[in-house]
Amino acid sequence: MCQFDQPLEILYQDQYLVAINKPADLLVHRSPIDRHEHQFALQMVRDQIGQYVWPLHRLDKPTSGVLVFGLSAEVASMMGQRFRENATEHQLEKKYLAIVRGWVQQQKLDAADSKGWIEIDHPFADKADSIADKDKSQPAEVKPALSFYRSLAQGTLEAEIDRYPQSRFSLLEIAPKTGRKHQIRRHLKHIAQPIIGDANYGKGNYNRWFAENLAVDRLLLHCQMMAFDHPITGERLEITAGLDERFTKALAGLNIKIPN
Repeated sequence: MCQFDQPLEILYQDQYLVAINKPADLLVHRSPIDRHEHQFALQMVRDQIGQYVWPLHRLDKPTSGVLVFGLSAEVASMMGQRFRENATEHQLEKKYLAIVRGWVQQQKLDAADSKGWIEIDHPFADKADSIADKDKSQPAEVKPALSFYRSLAQGTLEAEIDRYPQSRFSLLEIAPKTGRKHQIRRHLKHIAQPIIGDANYGKGNYNRWFAENLAVDRLLLHCQMMAFDHPITGERLEITAGLDERFTKALAGLNIKIPN
């Protein structure tokens, strides 16, 4: 259980919206899955700005980055339409950064578009949760899930983490086009490039190596940017969030620099 003693970083605020850089390992709100937790982004933001807030979208507990709240139920309702699963790119654009195992295969790079984006079109069904999901009698429906990714940089460690004397890693940028639960994490596992630090879909030997050798014990997935039209003014907002110390330490350990 992490203890968050510092004020949350506010990335944007006006009379209608507030956006923060959510730390990794902080829940957005109370959940029956994590009953032992006593700190939540919703309450922390509320106490920090002195007014009630309404979360507009999900961000997994271990994921860091841009998290947006409405400052009234009316604004939250308006924005809910834009944050639905099948929102168009104009309604909602998201970009994530992830450090993953392996390098992108050459045949995938050859199939990329002119900007280097590679498609993952892999539908899946949500997994029933033993605590939160009450009706487990019916099989979960398989739904569309679409993401795009591209390789920003690559790194190599002179360390035998798996079965090779060297270990390869990539810094990926990911743009999800649907909003399925754990979509990026499941999609990257599907293409055999799981995210480092992913306890659900990753590889334990890689996660342990980063924790023991680099002191990096978090999921290396970060929502770097979110863009949408302001619900009242119509202005296009592009909100960005910087990386935390552990993510930066992982990049340094792999000698990876984010391209400008």
